Order: sequence, then C-alpha cells, then structure tokens
Amino acid sequence: MNGQPRRSAYEVALAQFDEATSQMSHLSPNTIKFMRVPKRELTVNFPVEMDDGRIEMYTGYRVHHSTVRGPTKGGIRYHPAVTLDETRALAMWMTWKCALMNLPYGGAKGGVIVDPRQLSERELRRLTRRYATEISIMMGPEGDIPAPDVGTNPQVMAWIMDTYSMHRGYSVPAVVTGKPIQIGGSQGRFEATGMGVMFMAREALKHLRLRVEGSTAVVQGFGNVGAIAARYMHMMGAKVVAVSDVNGGIYNPKGLDIPSLQTYVRETRTVMDFPGADKINNTELLELPCTVLIPAALEGQITEENAPKIRCKVLAEGANGPTTPDADKILMDNGTFIVPDILCNAGGVTVSYFEWVQSLQAFFWSEDDVKRQLERLMVDAFNSVLNESREKGLPTRMAAYTLAINRVAEALELRGVYP
Repeated sequence: MNGQPRRSAYEVALAQFDEATSQMSHLSPNTIKFMRVPKRELTVNFPVEMDDGRIEMYTGYRVHHSTVRGPTKGGIRYHPAVTLDETRALAMWMTWKCALMNLPYGGAKGGVIVDPRQLSERELRRLTRRYATEISIMMGPEGDIPAPDVGTNPQVMAWIMDTYSMHRGYSVPAVVTGKPIQIGGSQGRFEATGMGVMFMAREALKHLRLRVEGSTAVVQGFGNVGAIAARYMHMMGAKVVAVSDVNGGIYNPKGLDIPSLQTYVRETRTVMDFPGADKINNTELLELPCTVLIPAALEGQITEENAPKIRCKVLAEGANGPTTPDADKILMDNGTFIVPDILCNAGGVTVSYFEWVQSLQAFFWSEDDVKRQLERLMVDAFNSVLNESREKGLPTRMAAYTLAINRVAEALELRGVYP
C-alpha cells in the first residue's frame, strides 16, 4: 500500500467502527468508548505431547468483545497466522454480526497458533482438549459458546464438548455449536454459512435486477464456506468459473463442474490439477471479470492496491474482513454492490443460535425448518440493511454497522454501567 505496512485486522475493525460511529451523533461518547474495546482477553501457553514423546508448546487466545446482549459467541481458529490482534478483530466483528441478525449474543473469538495439517489426529485431539481446558474458565453454555472456524470442524467441537462435559461430570451439549448431529448438532449447520452467502448473493442480484441463472461467480477459498457457496451458486444456475485454495486456483470460462470438483477435492485435498481447468494465481483470480465475487478465505485480501482491478458487480463477503476500508471506497466509486461480511457470512452464527436453542431444550428441528428459518432471517436482515442504506444515504457496510452498533448501544444504555 504505497510502501506502507498493511493494517492489521484489528486496526481495520476499529477504523470501520470509528467511521460508523462518526455518523451516529445521537450516541454518547461514553457509550462509544465502552463498545470500542474488548471486555476480556485470555492468552494461554500450553504443552502438547507429540506422538514421538516430544513436548511442544502452543499459544492460544480467547477474546470476549461484548456481553451486553447475551452470552458471547464465536469460532475457534487453528492457523499458523493467528494473533491476538486478529482474534480481537474477529470478536468485534462477531458482536456486530450477532446484533445485525438480532441474535441474543455478543461477539467472541478464539484461536491457536498451529497448522493443524501438520499434526496427527491424536496430536490434534490432545491439543484441542488441552486448549479447551485452558479456556474453560471463560467458556460455558450460559456464558461463551465456541464454534468451528478456519482449521477446525465438527470433530474438534466434539472433543471440546466432551472435555468440558468431563470436567462438569455430565454432558453439556450446548457449550459448543457446529458439533456432529449424533451428539446434539443441528441439521443444516455445516452448510449454513455457505448457504447464507448464496442467499445474500441472490438478493443482491435481485436488487440489481440481474438473474442468478447465467451469471458468473468466482470463489476465493474452497473450504467450508467457499465450497458450499460455490455448490449452491452452481445449483441456482450460476456459472462458477474460478475457485482457489491455499495451493492456488483453477479457471474455466465455460464454468467448473462443482459437484465433480468437490469429489476431486475430497480425494486429493486440493483444487489444483482438476481436469479441464487452467491454473491461475490468487491475484489473477480476484481480478477476473464476473457477476459475483465471493472472497471466502482470510481477511485483508482486497486492498487499495488491487481494488481498482476488481471487476465484479456484486462482492459477497464470505470471509471475515476480506476488504480494507481504503479498498471499500474504490469499489463503491466503481459501482460494486458490497454485501458486507457481518451480513453475508452470518448464516453460520444464525444456525449456531438455532443449534444452541435445540441443545438447551433437547428438542430438534428438521433440516427444512432450519433452512427456512435461516433464509427468512437473512433476507429480513438484507432488506433492513438496504432500507438503512437508502434512507440515510450510507454505503451498505456502514448501513449494516450503524444498525448493529445501535442495537448494542441501546442494550448497553438500558443496562447501565456497573456499579
């Protein structure tokens, strides 16, 4: 960025918050000051015994951003690039996401600095159980409910739930969401985030008077979110022309066969060398002309440097924080319709809420019920953001932020400051 170091995810989160609150003159400075910082942060350093008998030390985090609307909710990330600053940012974004969706939660996030692909299953299980024990002082079905994120999955959630339950002496399925259905998980949870991205891309295209059928889509990141978003876009009649993973990308202007690609990835663990597709790097992928671009990898992918070359009509943010504030302005000037992350990828936390409610009640819903309720809540939220954007002349991201921040501020002011 003109020779300057790229801003951290937390600096981006704070810049977005500051921009939104600068346009909310009715908020008191005290309320803004309260909402701007995390409520509590935990850093843990812990040992894990490896299969060969060595002890390795790992560092993990858990951050609670806000508890004024309810218990905290947020994923756990296993990735080599996890930092405390990133965890703070993701916790803050979760607060706004939950408020925007009107869920009775505040935001949290957790992470361990590790490449889970380098560990055996036994090592991963031991790491997970020790990390869960370390953060259990902040975790609980009424206080803080983790979920999967980058590098974690339903099996990891099962280990966390079991560890917490062993310490309590009885089974506590509501302590995590995104767990396997056999131990209290929800139908539709695994697909919820990617499905929600599709709902939001569809609504954005409808708003722009464009059809999904025959549109083109590019997906960065072919993990839990990107692969499912790609599949649903494909099922809706869109041509998914390019996808990528950590190894690189593939491109076919006639469209990729997404169901075949998913089978191929299950067998090879990468999209690379998929038959009938050309290799493409991440820079080229983001700059392809398309109707819908879905960044579904990590934060900070679309910056001031590459934003002028982005050629999509709709940017549907499957990842958290994929676009920097400087890039936002360039995209808006170029007429790109942005479905911001706190709306676009909120399907996961919404169905996590459904799962939490089901676990607390031990009463379970059908997959059709889950999908119907998810679609209803996400379409309602999309329309609320669109109306706020029109009425106040705000970009969609700022419209989403002002709606969310207002809801948190109202709860905070009603509760007051203790003591």
